[in-house]
Amino acid sequence: MPEPGLGDLGQRQLLKGWPDLWLVGDNKPGGLRARSMAAAPPSPPLEPDQTLALPDALLLRVLACLPEPHLTGAASLVCRRWTRLAGRLRRRLAVRDWAFVAHRLPYRFPDLADLDLFPASIAAPTAAAPHASPLLTCGAVSLTLDASADPPLGACRFVDDDALDRGLAAVAASFPNLRRLSATAASSESGGLMAIAGGCPTLQELELHRCTDLALRPVSAFAHLQILRIVAAAPALYGPAEGGGVTDIGLTILAHGCKRLVKLELQGCEGSYDGIAAVGRCCAMLEELTIVDHRMDGGWLAALAFCGNLKTLRLQSCRRIDDDPGPAEHLGACLTLESLQLHRCQLRDRSALHALFLVCEGAREIQVQNCWGLEDDMFALAGLCRRVKFLLLEGCSLLTTRGLESVITSWSDLQSLEVVTCNKIKDEEITPALSELFSNLKELKWRPDNKSLLAASLVGTGMGKKGRVFFKRILPAHQRIKGKVRNYSAGVAA
Repeated sequence: MPEPGLGDLGQRQLLKGWPDLWLVGDNKPGGLRARSMAAAPPSPPLEPDQTLALPDALLLRVLACLPEPHLTGAASLVCRRWTRLAGRLRRRLAVRDWAFVAHRLPYRFPDLADLDLFPASIAAPTAAAPHASPLLTCGAVSLTLDASADPPLGACRFVDDDALDRGLAAVAASFPNLRRLSATAASSESGGLMAIAGGCPTLQELELHRCTDLALRPVSAFAHLQILRIVAAAPALYGPAEGGGVTDIGLTILAHGCKRLVKLELQGCEGSYDGIAAVGRCCAMLEELTIVDHRMDGGWLAALAFCGNLKTLRLQSCRRIDDDPGPAEHLGACLTLESLQLHRCQLRDRSALHALFLVCEGAREIQVQNCWGLEDDMFALAGLCRRVKFLLLEGCSLLTTRGLESVITSWSDLQSLEVVTCNKIKDEEITPALSELFSNLKELKWRPDNKSLLAASLVGTGMGKKGRVFFKRILPAHQRIKGKVRNYSAGVAA
């Protein structure tokens, strides 16, 4: 029964939905919208863009003052002109779509100096079929997962070799001032890398993934290359049909071609004494050598003696150092070496660690971070290095206070010590000899565990800060005069 006071028209008004409101008024669609638009006040006229009067050169100078996040974000979205000008200011870029490399990259970012093409060279995973294997994705890399296979992870898919060569040729033709490049090598000899070598004469840093001996032939054409990072084609990631990894042949090829190398990183490379010796003989300017997860044959440590200018040796994620280092009298030594760095390495082989410290006996800096197997008797081999001034120990859970003391008390030149997250090193086990050593250090960072109270107790004592007091006494004369003038002006103002 209808409510009192509401007729047939009232009931229709109550049942009326949102679509019916569009028919109110003149019984025409959009009547409500037309009335609302007619009732709204007219919008004020848009002010003209004042930046249109600025020439491109002046606007570029203004945009160059913006920090990098604003330049690549909000500023490039204002208008097409700002997008074009912001692209001219970009010097570093990581590309994730290979189709963008050959078509839009030279027009969008014409003045790049640092270009990362590795994420774009990874092929996107195809649409999953009903019975396809699942994909395991980490960042830009996607691997197929098959529980019945051995190993269960499949190989990573890359863009085909022809597309890689065309993209690298386009980069070589458009960026003659390129300084750094990260790319993926073709499975066969690459014409794209040859184009890069000819079109980018100022290239100084190259990072090359999926390397083989055949792919390293074009690398020898980079005569002015100073920094080179090689990631070998490991079968577990790139598949078994990639033509092998990097052996002595590839190391010899790059050594004879890139004679101006200053920094070299070899990741997952094979080889032996001959390959490292060729690098040491030919690359006379080599100062930093990094070896990551190597698969080299025994005896390669002795070849480090040919690196006559080597200053830093870094070993990372190495499951073994050297299976057969050979007799100690045949090892030699790196006389110019200053820093030995071990990161996430297995240090359980006593003969290999003994050979490593013999080769690096002149090192002034030793860093051991998150390595396995470094017990007291293994760390005692570091006593072969008599000229150590800086020692960093981090994550060495097997080393005790006694083992640490037996080594560092024999180093008369030690100036800086950092001990972090070494749980078996205790504050209550510190002897008077260690306390005296701590008092003579220029820098001391003591945090073996979360319960250590030594760092808090040293506050205000000056222990471990001898160098700071020393350097305050030998400030240059102009700084001392400047400080006196500042103090005098402050006194006058008071």
